[in-house]
Amino acid sequence: MLLASGTLGCERAAAAVSVASWDSAQQRQVLADGLMSESAGSFSGAADLSAAQANATMTALAPMLPSASVQPTPPGAGEESTAPSQPSATSEPNLNGEPSAGGPGASGEPTTTGEPHSPDQQSPSIAPAPPTGTPPAPIAHTAQNPVTVATFDRMLVEELGLAAVAAHVQQTAVSVGLDPPSYFGTEVVARFLELDYEHPVGAQRLDLFPDQPITRAAAAWSLARVIDVTAWDVSDAREALTAFELPKMTAAQRQALRIAVSRIGYPYVWGGTTDSTADGLEHGGFDCSGFAWRVYRVSGLPWGKQIRGRTAAEQAGEIPRSGRLNIDQLAPGDLLFFGSAHFNSKATESNIIHEGIYLGNNWVIHSSGQGVYVLPLTGSWLGSSFAWGRRVIN
Repeated sequence: MLLASGTLGCERAAAAVSVASWDSAQQRQVLADGLMSESAGSFSGAADLSAAQANATMTALAPMLPSASVQPTPPGAGEESTAPSQPSATSEPNLNGEPSAGGPGASGEPTTTGEPHSPDQQSPSIAPAPPTGTPPAPIAHTAQNPVTVATFDRMLVEELGLAAVAAHVQQTAVSVGLDPPSYFGTEVVARFLELDYEHPVGAQRLDLFPDQPITRAAAAWSLARVIDVTAWDVSDAREALTAFELPKMTAAQRQALRIAVSRIGYPYVWGGTTDSTADGLEHGGFDCSGFAWRVYRVSGLPWGKQIRGRTAAEQAGEIPRSGRLNIDQLAPGDLLFFGSAHFNSKATESNIIHEGIYLGNNWVIHSSGQGVYVLPLTGSWLGSSFAWGRRVIN
């Protein structure tokens, strides 16, 4: 989402941070929990995570995660949890119709929460699995050295018992000819659970691509987040993403959406339109309308020529009202616009504040609080703020 005012509603300029210590609170947390350790009295947050360190972390993490045998308590049932509410990829956005891109908390350090639940959406209390005396064997291992972001996300997804769900998402994208990267399925799952951190404006130079080595600092943040994941969160992700299906597509639709899915996990960068810093920004990546611009305009696809405006509001408003699409008219590759606008409203920078690309069968790929990631249209915050769609591929 690029606003004419030059500010992203959900972000604010970040205080000076370093690659080693931007999440010092999470580093202290994982040290206290025994998930990571220091070397010579230093956490070494800027260092790459090694395979040995990642594997040791998974061993320590396994007994701390929700047991597959523990059934989640439905919201509103049982006693209220005393723990802070946890983020959900399907919850309402917190500011201006869009979730936070990982901005720091009141202390100036990032928190492990994303979009907060409303009071009646608090995460339920989950009873821990009874102790057996022997920690469960870790199910995630790697020999990759150093460990990439995508590999670490894959390990976390496996530890949560969602490897089969990730495989289903991957195979679905393959089956319709989208040629997704090998980590597409696990990144969809990991970012649905909000396991990755997106740095705010002013610190986006610290963002990482999925195929880059993950720093110990970034791993610490993801670990602090994953130990807050409840059995209900896991069940919700399993139910939602097991339903991930895509329709048959035309050659033109596949051509555009192959570009889109190949960027899964790329960072959210305010004003970004390219994979690199060719646009003069501090890091490669995209804002929401910049992602659509990257798929259709920067790639040189012929249909991109009809997209003239750069912001979501401009792209939504440059078509006649007769060209607007309702949800039941959407097709793969359509642009989707979100905000407070109604179907017949005039598009403005204040009422159209987010944009995505339709994959089909109720699924959307967009750039927001988890970078480039996938959400259902109906059944997430996207559905409640959907204004209209636009056909680009004719």
